[in-house]
Parts: sequence; structure tokens; C-alpha cells
Amino acid sequence: MTRLTKPIPLYRREEEREGLRAASRFNAGLMDSLRPHMVPGITTLQLDEMAYLYTRDHGHTPACLGYHGYPNTICTSVNEVVCHGIPNEAPLKEGDIVNVDLTTIVDGWYGDQSEMFMIGQVSETARRLVQTTFEALFKGIRVCTPGCRVSDIGRAIQTFAQKAGYSVVREYQGHGIGREFHQDPGIPHFYDLASSRKLLAPGTCFTIEPMLNTGRWKTRVDKSDNWTVRTMDGSLSAQFEHTILMTEDGPEILTLTQHGPQEGELVGISSVSEH
Repeated sequence: MTRLTKPIPLYRREEEREGLRAASRFNAGLMDSLRPHMVPGITTLQLDEMAYLYTRDHGHTPACLGYHGYPNTICTSVNEVVCHGIPNEAPLKEGDIVNVDLTTIVDGWYGDQSEMFMIGQVSETARRLVQTTFEALFKGIRVCTPGCRVSDIGRAIQTFAQKAGYSVVREYQGHGIGREFHQDPGIPHFYDLASSRKLLAPGTCFTIEPMLNTGRWKTRVDKSDNWTVRTMDGSLSAQFEHTILMTEDGPEILTLTQHGPQEGELVGISSVSEH
């Protein structure tokens, strides 16, 4: 019996692509609005409230709030938390690294991204992990070409990360996005044979969001909230994410910020304090 697979949604009409661009552009602006506040002493719950008010004041919808019961607007993952960290009242401390993950619905379209922030002066171990993860994201983006295999992304990221001495989280992956939050194709960040059968045709919109650990790749979910994902061995973890539209000419990064790190740059607290 042949197993039927759901076709990957393709956004070929210009009005569809403009919808994707508008949602992602707003989402990037939301990230920039939080950037000046990423300093020691701020709580992730305060950041969450800022993101909620900014989104609602602009007439848009926080996609994470209420999604499968998730209680907040953003995800904030600190140090050994890999992803899906729930904002709380604990102040961020000098030396912390924190991932802020944002998704917004704008006129029915989704924009999604995440970024690592280094709070004050961080250890060299943390700084190197954050920088390598940022570069790994672009390694994945730059192997994308119209019609390429999804597995090309994971192969590029895994090869780069392992050469630098890091493991790649396998339980969580990127995903298709558009009029739905999560849709086909799934985007593994390691080489996966099954994903070699999926192609990124023009019109495919998807996220690439590698999670790199200083220790082993295995993770666990906190039983206290069934959301917070931590490294199994307590090692540091970092993640960056962009929403990508595959066009006839190649990948278009939709969630570029104005004031965050750009491809080829160093990630650092200076990009926060200058804006």
C-alpha cells in the first residue's frame, strides 16, 4: 500500500509572497524593539509583556500565546535551555546567554525567528558557542538553491558544527510556515536520509533554526511545565532562526533585523547597546 504524503504548500503568487514578507518584517521589528532591553536585571516576563503590548498595539496577533496551551507571547531560553523556555520573574544575570523566539500573525500570515543575546560580559565558551551557531544558520541558508534537497541544509549545518566541536540537537527542527505556524517540510539540522527526498521548490517558505550544544545533543523536557527543553547533560545551548522564502532566484531571508547581527558579523552585546 502506497503511503500518501501531504504536498508542501507553495506560495507562487506575488500577493502571497508579500503577505509572508509583511509578517516577517513586522516580526523582525518586534525583535529590534526588545533589543535595547537585553541587559542584566531585566526579567524574561518583562520582555514578554513588552512583546505582547508591541504586537497588540500594532493590531497583530502573538502566534505562540495559547498555541497548544503555551502561556506566553515569546519563548525565552536561558543557558542550558534549548528551546520553549517560558518567561518568568527571574532577572537575567551578567554572563547569561538567552534565546528570544518570536512568532507573529499579520493578516493571516506567520513570521517566525529567534536570536541569541549575550547579557553583559559572557564567558569565552558561551561567546564562541553563540557565534558558531549564528554562522551555522547561514551555512544552512547558503546551500539552498531552487529545487535543492532539504537534507543539504542539515548536512551543511552538521558538518560545520561538528568540526567546531559542537553537537546538533536532533529532537527539534525547522518547519514550513505560511498561513499555518507549522507545516511541511520539516527541516532537520543534521543529515537525515528521509529529508533527501524532499525538495525546496520555488514558493516554499520555511524556517532554519539550528540548536547547537557544547555537550551532547540529547535533551529533556521539564515535567513541571511540559514545555521547557533542556540539554540532558546541563551543557550550554544556543539557537538562531530565520524565515526563508525560496524564490526562483534562490533563498530570500524574510526576517532580517535592522539592528541585529548581519551575516558575516560578530554577535555581541555592542549591537544591543548602540541602538
